[in-house]
Amino acid sequence: MRIKSLQEYQEAYSLSVEKPEQFWADIANEFDWIKPFTKVLDWSFDDYSVKWFEDGQMNITANALDRHLKTIPDQAAIIYEPNEPGDEAITLTYRELHTRVCKFSNVLKAQGVNKGDRVCIYMPMIPELAIAVLACARIGAIHSVVFGGFSAQSISDRVNDSQCKLVITTDGAVRGNKTIPMKETVDDALLSCPCVETVIVKIRTKTPISMLKGRDLWWEEEEMQASGICAPEAMNAEDPLFILYTSGSTGKPKGVVHTCGGYMVYTAYTFANVFQYNLGDVFFCTADIGWITGHSYLVYGPLLNGAISVLFEGIPTYPDAGRFWDIIKRHQVNIFYTAPTAIRSLMGFGDAFLVGKDLSSLRVLGSVGEPINVEAWQWYDEKIGKGNCPIVDTWWQTETGGLMISPIAGITPLKPAFATLPLPGVQPILVDENGNEIEGNGVNGNLCIKYPWPSIIRTTYGDHERCKTTYFSTYPGLYFTGDGCMRDEDGYYRITGRVDDVMNISGHRIGTAEVENAINMHTGVIESAVVGYPHDVKGQGIYAYVICEHPTINDELTRKDILATVARVIGPIAKPDKIQFVTGLPKTRSGKIMRRILRKVAEGEFGSLGDTSTLLDPGVVDSIIKGAI
Repeated sequence: MRIKSLQEYQEAYSLSVEKPEQFWADIANEFDWIKPFTKVLDWSFDDYSVKWFEDGQMNITANALDRHLKTIPDQAAIIYEPNEPGDEAITLTYRELHTRVCKFSNVLKAQGVNKGDRVCIYMPMIPELAIAVLACARIGAIHSVVFGGFSAQSISDRVNDSQCKLVITTDGAVRGNKTIPMKETVDDALLSCPCVETVIVKIRTKTPISMLKGRDLWWEEEEMQASGICAPEAMNAEDPLFILYTSGSTGKPKGVVHTCGGYMVYTAYTFANVFQYNLGDVFFCTADIGWITGHSYLVYGPLLNGAISVLFEGIPTYPDAGRFWDIIKRHQVNIFYTAPTAIRSLMGFGDAFLVGKDLSSLRVLGSVGEPINVEAWQWYDEKIGKGNCPIVDTWWQTETGGLMISPIAGITPLKPAFATLPLPGVQPILVDENGNEIEGNGVNGNLCIKYPWPSIIRTTYGDHERCKTTYFSTYPGLYFTGDGCMRDEDGYYRITGRVDDVMNISGHRIGTAEVENAINMHTGVIESAVVGYPHDVKGQGIYAYVICEHPTINDELTRKDILATVARVIGPIAKPDKIQFVTGLPKTRSGKIMRRILRKVAEGEFGSLGDTSTLLDPGVVDSIIKGAI
């Protein structure tokens, strides 16, 4: 399973392309199966269907927890670093984590949660979030984690879409110097969620909250009464493991479904190889479990490999911009995996917060969420890695489940800002706008994948047609990533950004239509158009063009009101960075907004707008430029 040299990578890659079923069967057989599989792969990208190890039965928690009780029961599994640096860190060993997962599995069962039921989890980054995720997986319930920064409306949309039976939350959350109401937000959301029967609440902030008789229960009381023994449910490899909602180019978020067997095999394999994990290494992924990176490389991937995983509740700038470096020293972190947004933000504070910080334990650095720019890559390399730590600049997506194109630490020769080479089992292809393959090196195109890998998206929950349309209809016979990409003279890949109406804000995908819908809900707004533009810290910022029913009396106040509306409807993460009030939008005669022009204006490139003759009213563009200058 473990690649140890460039030659071994090349051999593994060749085998994975020439004999993919043999390659993945050998890796899958390293895990514990309740019923061994006999069929490896059945697939079609035309009428989309993919099944891996479909007649096998297993349970991902038996492989992430029970398997390690024989060898490393007393080794740390999760180290919880609380928001306040003065608070004591909490370590859960594999034995302790196993017991707590079994207990909470029995809590869920006692509330009538059965295999296949959906459970929504809306929690801060505390150990119980990981425990809740694993407990769902243990009994065969499908977890749907909603990021703790999302609004009541966003929770409601996700709960109703997947018809969740139970919600798990906390009274409140602490993040930096802010206290965030969690249960109150859930209560607001559930006013429009008749499917929810039970809410389980963990105490975190001791915030006064409403507890409804017959619906709301305290986590602590329920766990205390539960048995610490719970046999893992036998799951078919193709049974759903979780739903994770991601933004698309239409307003409604889509529930990406990942299944038990293929996801287990792929996340474990990629974690072990990309990071070159050694038993006993301390791995620190800074992602929230509410995003796919937290699912795959804070919870499942590390635990499947018997790793020590650091779970951090706070933010990188609290109490100051040296917090990450203090955590690295405190827990002797060997592998550090974070986002370019965080790196750029910390760069902006200067090097003063690095003075006296002992980063000597670091062996591998990673980057995730968006393409990293060369300047940030070099700062990360020199200031954090001291020139001694390979940087794995990883490209992948919620839909891919695991890392797709990435260096293998210490093995792949690096180039700043390049994701470098595809991992074994990943067959990338660049195509032009008509779907024709662009061969050779030194080329640019749209990035597609031509063959399935074990953790590929299986469907969008409750709407398989949407899955087919979104990912497999643009270029028939190919999985379309939505990303533009260049392949240089050495065959190295560099992601150049989204080519659809999806923005990458601080490594999080947000659909333009989703933000427009939220802006349009504000009273007095007639229409809006949103585009991404280059942002020094976030990578991409959100630029909104807004048409109001009447001229605004106070532009700044109206902007604040619109931002409050967006935060209320989606969450603070989707708030536009710039709002420009306009009298019209550049539309074609068929009514389509020409976003190309709006992007150029947002970028300040007023002299290269291209042909505007097809617009219904070309004069609108001059008005927009005048307002932007």
